[in-house]
Amino acid sequence: MKLITYNFLTSKCIRGVKVGYPLKLNVVEKKVEQQNFNPEFVQRMLPRLEWSAIKSAADIVGCAEIPENMNVETSLHDTDFLQKLHHLLLEIEIVNGSLICPETGRVFPITNGIPNMLLNEDEV
Repeated sequence: MKLITYNFLTSKCIRGVKVGYPLKLNVVEKKVEQQNFNPEFVQRMLPRLEWSAIKSAADIVGCAEIPENMNVETSLHDTDFLQKLHHLLLEIEIVNGSLICPETGRVFPITNGIPNMLLNEDEV
């Protein structure tokens, strides 16, 4: 699972969950795969990112170069920042681990890079 996907996942569909975001990320195994840098794609994604969740994920996977705060207007034209964000979002893949609902503690496993977000009947 790429961290760009992590930004959009939520457990809001579980009965009784009000927000379900951001999911807590637990990384057991990760890999880094080089991708071609596309600054326009990263620029288009920037306003859609929940920065606190992205920063938390960056800390968990060991990407300390991601800043604590981000200003969309100035970051759009900062090539160094865009490359670091590209690396975090598109080159780091969580191979095995889990996502945990912040409200219920429900664990969603990540196996072979695929998060299993399926719910049991009693959870819907």
